[in-house]
Amino acid sequence: MNPLLELQKAGQSIWLDFITRRFMTEGKLKKLIDQDGLSGVTSNPTIFQKALSGTEYDDAINQLIKQNKATPEIFEELAVADIQQACDLFRPVYERTKGGDGYVSLEVNPHLARDTRGTLDEARRLFKRVNRPNVMIKIPGTKEGLPAIEQAIGDGININITLIFSLERYQEVMNAWLAGLDRLGKSGKPANTIASVASFFISRVDTLVDSLLDKKLAQPGAPQKAIEVLYGKAAIANARLAYQMFLKVIQDARFKALQAQGARVQRPLWASTSTKNPKYRDVLYVEELIGSDTVNTLPPQTVDAFRDHGRVRLSITETPEESRQVMDALAKVGIDMKQVTQQLEEDGVELFANSYDSLIASLEQKHQALKVAR
Repeated sequence: MNPLLELQKAGQSIWLDFITRRFMTEGKLKKLIDQDGLSGVTSNPTIFQKALSGTEYDDAINQLIKQNKATPEIFEELAVADIQQACDLFRPVYERTKGGDGYVSLEVNPHLARDTRGTLDEARRLFKRVNRPNVMIKIPGTKEGLPAIEQAIGDGININITLIFSLERYQEVMNAWLAGLDRLGKSGKPANTIASVASFFISRVDTLVDSLLDKKLAQPGAPQKAIEVLYGKAAIANARLAYQMFLKVIQDARFKALQAQGARVQRPLWASTSTKNPKYRDVLYVEELIGSDTVNTLPPQTVDAFRDHGRVRLSITETPEESRQVMDALAKVGIDMKQVTQQLEEDGVELFANSYDSLIASLEQKHQALKVAR
């Protein structure tokens, strides 16, 4: 059987971390839905930056120039149109699963990551603008994002909380989700009208931790064996411990009461799951994080790789004690995971903001070039 379809049987949804207009119009996205069981799409400024770097959007950009749209408006028009088209392609999945899957994510402007009010206003505006029941608005899981997440869920907006790295922040994200469901119920809206995922980033954790281990290993008198066994272990241990936290929350009386009113679980979503280190198996972050009520969002090359040689087992709940031991061992060799995850959050916010700025700058160049060509 196709390993991607086996993941479905294991209770995991696969979403694609990629979107372009041509990919949809040429039928490639629908093929993945029909043949591989793909059940969602995520987007971010970096993905849109790559999509808009070619020529496939030039005709659409020209039409928007004729409407005297400013460059940021042009980007939003293009992005919203793509998200709407993707939502429509996934609408049958959404209907078949009664709103349990088939979502397409669109991120708020990344410059709002530290602005609670701005994030909430943008989330409300984009949700209304896309006007599809299966759109998810992405809000960064920063400290400032938490109140916006709670209120947006309370408003009945599907929310994808992104850029989660630390276990402490993940607990805060789940608390905001539960508080949002409470708000939703008090407003009189049925709990089954929304869905949410919490996007826990994976490969970036190993990339940073491995680089820190390199520095530790280079120090005179370093405990070589104790350090070497930790390479490539931090990200999976971090995610598996997060899943244990998820299980605890959904088994608690507070969520059980909400579930009785129709609330869905907020599924953990494993993001950034293509391996960056060529020494690691190219499907490592898929094979080691398989379990029920989870999502793994993959770029096209990882989808192809897993279809070709992925192996499926219920791995996410394996050896939770070993995951705790990995964290303890990292601390013993001087790796502070709180510091690591804080740096990753700050870097992630900056990276997405820079991608957005680069996207707008390159779109502005294209805008001016096309105006001249006319």
